[in-house]
Amino acid sequence: MSDIVQVEENVKHRRPKHECGVCGIFGHEDAAKLTYFGLYALQHRGQESAGIVASDDGNVSIHKAMGLVPEIFSEDILLGLPGSMAMGHVRYSTTGASNVTNSQPLMVTHKGCTLAVAHNGNLVNSMELRQDLEDKGSIFQTSMDSEVVLHLMARTTHLGLDRAIVESFSCLKGAYSILLMTEDTLIAVRDPGGFRPLCLGKLTNGAWIVASETCALDLVEAEYVRDVEPGEVLIINKEEIRSIFPWPKQQTSFCIFEHVYFARPDSDIFGINVYESRKRMGAIMAREAGVEGDFVMPFPDSGNYAAIGFSRASGIPLEMGMIRNHYVGRTFIQPTQSMRDFNVRVKLNPVRSLLKGKRVIIVEDSIIRGTTGRSRVKALREAGAKEVHMMVSCPPTRHACYYGIDFPSSDQLIAAKYSVPETADCLGLDSLHYLSTEGLVEATGLPADHFCLACFDGKYPVEPDRNFTKSALER
Repeated sequence: MSDIVQVEENVKHRRPKHECGVCGIFGHEDAAKLTYFGLYALQHRGQESAGIVASDDGNVSIHKAMGLVPEIFSEDILLGLPGSMAMGHVRYSTTGASNVTNSQPLMVTHKGCTLAVAHNGNLVNSMELRQDLEDKGSIFQTSMDSEVVLHLMARTTHLGLDRAIVESFSCLKGAYSILLMTEDTLIAVRDPGGFRPLCLGKLTNGAWIVASETCALDLVEAEYVRDVEPGEVLIINKEEIRSIFPWPKQQTSFCIFEHVYFARPDSDIFGINVYESRKRMGAIMAREAGVEGDFVMPFPDSGNYAAIGFSRASGIPLEMGMIRNHYVGRTFIQPTQSMRDFNVRVKLNPVRSLLKGKRVIIVEDSIIRGTTGRSRVKALREAGAKEVHMMVSCPPTRHACYYGIDFPSSDQLIAAKYSVPETADCLGLDSLHYLSTEGLVEATGLPADHFCLACFDGKYPVEPDRNFTKSALER
């Protein structure tokens, strides 16, 4: 590795990561530019690569690269993506290596027709499907599970668009909120369980937008219309916007971690405002834990909103005991081995006069491997904190996720290896308290059976193929 490293990325690799976000525009003369802004709003969902494909009366153009959205797209590049229809993707890899070949949208031309795909989620039978397709002569260009969709569609296009979609997606198992684009049609497909969010909005000129989160709609001043429903195929072209529901309705499996960590707090996910649900998580934690302290503090920005709720419910003052350096870029000179914990300290610095001699209650959204938490607690101790207690606004994460979140195998999850008291000792805490599963569900306002809770309880709504779980464990 070069002596110039991505310190922000190093720190984030100890946090859970989402696979990606998608955004599509239909019916606007600046479709690519609006897609750019939509992806900009969704940047938190993927920082490895981004891409946009656009269609100008059937002439399709694409641009994608590694990096952040504003690094990849300039004004000139966007002008080179003309047309009234476009769709884009921001990616973090959970399936497929991190390189430009695997960046999305993926696009192919088959029998004179162009088809592009942008995928959020994970297909848990992709390896089996890929093997079957290769045995039948398909040649894959990437290691992405999303490419399976293109090959399935290519084999069924002679049936017509609707039938090709139904036949192809009926083969898929797992989580997918997918955008497809032909020369003249934008299609959104959401899996029957609805694991990943997807919403529909309308711009003032009558153009349509489909995006992973409502914050993308807000940025382009689009009106939220509704969520794309689980199991829905939404088809938008010049003639109409219509929906088909090809599969039997089933119990939803909304990913509850969208509310815990991934979604932007200004988004409404699964019909629930994320900011408000995170505050409720904090309030319920205060009720469940009953811990005394001199003040409550988050580590910016992960626990901010749950900390607000905890403080208001408990009556314990909210303080900012750690100050975040907002000017840490994506690159930074790598510290030497002797400068331990520098990667954490360059981003967050304690307010020593506030912490000295105090009983501190930290609010965090999650603990995955525990590496970051240990360093942060150590920094508080060194700043003079008398006691350090941690509240976590979700249950212990003990199981791998196969549906689009980069939770590692269980042997890398600290809560799977240690009891709560042992984890507290490992992190250097006086006490550790997790929000109960019942409390987390209560904070959303929806029934428990609406959610996928597999990362907490190991009950997988869609059972992954054995080869898939084996490959996930080896990642």
